[in-house]
Amino acid sequence: MYNNLAYVLLAATVLPFAFGTASAQDDGRSYEVQPGDMLQVAVWGEEELQGTALVTPDGMFSFPLVGHLSARGKTAAELQELVRTRLEKYFSDPVVTVSIQQVVGNKIYIIGAVNNPGAFVMNHKINVMQALSMAGGTTPFASLNDIKILRRTADGQVALGFRYSDVAKGRDLDQNVELVSGDIVVVP
Repeated sequence: MYNNLAYVLLAATVLPFAFGTASAQDDGRSYEVQPGDMLQVAVWGEEELQGTALVTPDGMFSFPLVGHLSARGKTAAELQELVRTRLEKYFSDPVVTVSIQQVVGNKIYIIGAVNNPGAFVMNHKINVMQALSMAGGTTPFASLNDIKILRRTADGQVALGFRYSDVAKGRDLDQNVELVSGDIVVVP
């Protein structure tokens, strides 16, 4: 009896996601697909319409019968709905799943006086202090109170200041911002 109940509860939890009817929102800030990410697209009951799609540098991806779609600024759930809508020309009520198979495009860059400078893939939200840790910490000669975060916005590039000593002492914590894809952390 308990095994049957477990299967019913599991089905009620998993099936809405498997068939694309539930929202995959975690905290209202779902991951937006980035160029370089690999998508897994599947249409239930259609063997030929199952495969991967690479998001190209211009933010586009292609899939059979769907054509070219822009993934820029969209979540997997939003792309799933776009693909489903496009496929309605060919199938009645298609069941589509779009998931992110590989996160590669969500990168930040850490340069300057750190032990391991380079590009880092963000698989989750990280802030400046966490990014510095990912880069192996700062070198002994780093100018810790002159760190800058370079960020491209719709209005151009901006530089956000970061004073390590303040954050380390628990002051002015607002400057320990969450980084977004493409941010460059410069440690002079």
